[in-house]
Amino acid sequence: MDPVRNPYAPGAGQRPPELAGRDRELQQFEVVLERVARGRPERSMIVTGLRGVGKTVLLNTFRSMAMQRLWGTGKIEARPDQSIRRPVASALHMAVRELAPRHRAPDRIEEFLGVLKAFAQAGPEDKSGKARVHRWSPGIDVPAARGRADSGDLEIDLTELFVDAASVATDVGSGIALFVDEMQDIPADDVSALCAACHELSQSGGPLIVVGAGLPHLPAVLSASKSYSERLFRYARIDRLDRESADLALLAPAEREEVTFTPDALDALYSAADGYPYFVQAYAKVVWDVAPGTPITAEDIRVAAPEAESELAVGFFGSRYERATPAERDYMRAMAQLGDEPVATSSVAQELGRKPSSLSPARDGLIKKGLVFSAERGLVAFTVPHFGKFLRAQPA
Repeated sequence: MDPVRNPYAPGAGQRPPELAGRDRELQQFEVVLERVARGRPERSMIVTGLRGVGKTVLLNTFRSMAMQRLWGTGKIEARPDQSIRRPVASALHMAVRELAPRHRAPDRIEEFLGVLKAFAQAGPEDKSGKARVHRWSPGIDVPAARGRADSGDLEIDLTELFVDAASVATDVGSGIALFVDEMQDIPADDVSALCAACHELSQSGGPLIVVGAGLPHLPAVLSASKSYSERLFRYARIDRLDRESADLALLAPAEREEVTFTPDALDALYSAADGYPYFVQAYAKVVWDVAPGTPITAEDIRVAAPEAESELAVGFFGSRYERATPAERDYMRAMAQLGDEPVATSSVAQELGRKPSSLSPARDGLIKKGLVFSAERGLVAFTVPHFGKFLRAQPA
């Protein structure tokens, strides 16, 4: 069939043509927006799940929903060993710029921008003790404020900045939403500061929310930082699509192009993709290009599957595997040999004939790279669906 008309989109964070199976989460966020708009107390929101289940897509959809309500929005992607000070400053700068045209007092906006500039520039000194690590030139023409959000203590500064940003949103009768992707990668001290700032907002009722997305162990990361984080956020765990939703993700965009699938083809695609949204898109895109016409059949799936699996092996699995060191690869291969469910770290050590303590650097390196996560104390699991199957298929 015509590849130009191919509707499927297996890109990283790219919205699929049909966002199926996420109605519950969308309704939850709609409630959050409406409650904040009415001045009701509401928690910020956290979305968790494995790689490829559509967390970033959902985060971007939430952002679009907030923008439709004329909220100010900003988004950051957390990175290990990088403070969130500058990214948060940039994101809130964008959010307030969206609100500024509706504010009746330009002086109030300038006052906030002065605080924002001071916040961004108040990072810790470098090792020489001379220069600031987080010097920032965002094109703000106002001078940096003094005495507000500039102490250098991120918890104090972020709380003051959030309170001031929420005040600007209140002035225009709107809200601000800060979206944080890969939230589990925020450094521990910064996580603590972010939770403290959100806690202050929850008590004051300011119309600013933080919406985060991360791997399944993100709630444990937040809880380890602040014990009250379990009550601070509204958590939504997303997983693979059920059969009905997976079929909808395939059929709806195809039917808009006057193409359909036979029941056997849908059976074969669900078996291959296992309901994971990224895999659904990846297989469907290749199948479309291979199929001679409509309806798409189970034989088309059989012909296309090797090419789809080859693309996944290189782009989805292989690119992650290549990031690991030899010791980390040994650790992952041992995990794969033990099965696809979370495995005990002691069992991995036994599989490798090593002491558990000697494998801690490899395990910690894999967690830091986002390849595995600690499902619970003493257990580890892959962050990527079917990664164990991929590793078992590789030559020793």
